[in-house]
Amino acid sequence: MKFVLDAMGGDNAPKAAVQGALSALTVTPNNVQLILIGDKDAITNEFSGSIPDRISIHHTTQMVEMHDSGSKVIKNKPDSPIVKAIRLVKDGMADGFISAGHTGAVMTAATLLLGRIPNVKRPALAAYIPSETGGKVICDVGANPDAKPEHLLQFAIMASHYLEFVEKQKNPKIGLINIGEESSKGSELYKKANQLLKKELPNFYGNVEGRHILDSEANVLICDGFVGNIILKFGEGWMNVFYNSIKSGIGSSFRYKLGGLLIKPIFNHIKKKYDYEEHGGTPLLGVNGIAIVCHGSSGPKSFLNSVLLAKKSIDNKLIEYTKTELAAHLKAYK
Repeated sequence: MKFVLDAMGGDNAPKAAVQGALSALTVTPNNVQLILIGDKDAITNEFSGSIPDRISIHHTTQMVEMHDSGSKVIKNKPDSPIVKAIRLVKDGMADGFISAGHTGAVMTAATLLLGRIPNVKRPALAAYIPSETGGKVICDVGANPDAKPEHLLQFAIMASHYLEFVEKQKNPKIGLINIGEESSKGSELYKKANQLLKKELPNFYGNVEGRHILDSEANVLICDGFVGNIILKFGEGWMNVFYNSIKSGIGSSFRYKLGGLLIKPIFNHIKKKYDYEEHGGTPLLGVNGIAIVCHGSSGPKSFLNSVLLAKKSIDNKLIEYTKTELAAHLKAYK
């Protein structure tokens, strides 16, 4: 099993990918090999000693910058880490790809080079989020700012399958993120999507308001990429603000500091639980291959967990079962 990591993508490149790869070697079997792709000299300089046998470096001469057009990256930056890495997956030289780089470029290159799974209209990003009632998946969180009701239906099918086969949650309930619980609420897109999901999905829970995203009975939460991306980034920012406010308050007096020592383990546990890096990147569902998109500020821990996520996706035959589920759904509802 071999995975290729974009060593030059993200705010902490190439250190994050290199350190994440080294950590991954300690928790994966010997048959897992990693390819670090990008500027060879920059990557090599991050190793304090010799490069382990299970890690190889694939040199590229170009870089995808954040101002580059994602739709033109294959033509304009053919020797960039993103394009070269996805070609390795396409050609069977790697089993999956991980990047914290240009999300638009990753999605475009993966869709065009790997192709879509049969019957998929649009690939989507599915983010795993922990909660007190069990883990949940929000889909889409950025791949499709504009969507149609039939796209949301496919997001629901793919995300449900992902949660079931990768996270082992059987028969997950599906909720549609909306501004109210009533089926008549929301924009025309969400009204029609509610009707379509209710008609075609026996496990459709109904609309879920923003305040109930984490505590509703729905395990899979569906929305267009515009809404999903805002929710995801707001959640990340809110957790940081909350944790920093607690730290600041505890440090404001000696008495609070004493109390802080007692509750510190609890806050550390909560912070770890809701840390996006603990769960790795976000899989691009619907493309015919494993492609995982990490947060731009990802550190080594995120790359490590993304490798584990990629391995889990291969072990659980995510692509094969997604093909089967979509085909079965279309056959049942023709």
